[in-house]
Amino acid sequence: MARLTVRDLPDDVRDRLRLRAAANGRSTEAEVRAILTDAVTPEPEEDIKLGSLLAEIGRDFELTDDEYDLINERDRTPAEPLEFDW
Repeated sequence: MARLTVRDLPDDVRDRLRLRAAANGRSTEAEVRAILTDAVTPEPEEDIKLGSLLAEIGRDFELTDDEYDLINERDRTPAEPLEFDW
């Protein structure tokens, strides 16, 4: 695990962190971890959706109608799950 040192944190910020941690039933350190984790965790709508990404790539390449038809004519049979026999 990484360590992070924050220097020159104002006393009032430290005090508010302690109060917030106590209200959430956590240590100050655990509260800071939760805040930082929440700050950098993408929201669900920010997640990249593969289908949307592929559609955008197709639009960027300006597929012809024939190319688009070829894509839609592909075999849509679900793949068989892999079996590992040892």
